[in-house]
Amino acid sequence: MPNEYSIDRRRRKFLGTSGALILSAALWPAGVRAQSAKIHIGVIGSGNIGGTIGGLWVKNGHRVLFSSRHPEELKDLVAGLGERAQAGTVEQAIAFGDALLIAVPYKALPGLGKEYGPVLKGKIVVDACNSTTARDGAELTEEVNKSGVGVTSQKYLPGTRLVRAFNTMNYKIFADEANRPDPKLAIPIAGDDAQAVQIAAGLVRDAGFDPVMVGKLADASRFQMGGPGFGQRVTAAELKQKLNLAP
Repeated sequence: MPNEYSIDRRRRKFLGTSGALILSAALWPAGVRAQSAKIHIGVIGSGNIGGTIGGLWVKNGHRVLFSSRHPEELKDLVAGLGERAQAGTVEQAIAFGDALLIAVPYKALPGLGKEYGPVLKGKIVVDACNSTTARDGAELTEEVNKSGVGVTSQKYLPGTRLVRAFNTMNYKIFADEANRPDPKLAIPIAGDDAQAVQIAAGLVRDAGFDPVMVGKLADASRFQMGGPGFGQRVTAAELKQKLNLAP
């Protein structure tokens, strides 16, 4: 496991690299943009979505630490992915990751924010969580439906650089459609932090998909469960048309 000094040094290097990534990304043609730097990613919630998307990043060359409250249960997952994958605790994933993917039951977000709030502050967080009444309770799901999932997630993960992505489809679709021939499967994303959105968009591409920027976190309601962008197994051009976005 990297020590605290090596993590801090790598993070400073990453932050410098990310600025160059954003500048160069603005100059790339839309169809060929890609994340050039390989980073360290922490996955919180290594089930179907977390395991699938994290595995795609490993295969693309990123180093990924998959976490769970019972990391010993992740042995088979990381063994199948090779040396760039490892398992650990939630605390280790947060310390390890230059960016984080959170894919847990929505009812876990408030507790996650309370328990790990200080160390999550300033982190780029890709939020793939959805809220359902049966699993997460009527009160929380009502809040999500009223305020919007992006705004609600930011409330429970204050201080994070939150981007919504990877929440619109079943993990089997992600596994089947990743890295298909062009045109790629579209993944809607939304966030308030421009740099975090750019990095998340690069990670969407590195997983083998085509990111579609929908807007701010308030606009993430457009592709939350029940929204017009949810469950759309379409190309970027088709998704933009469905959501009335500029081509």
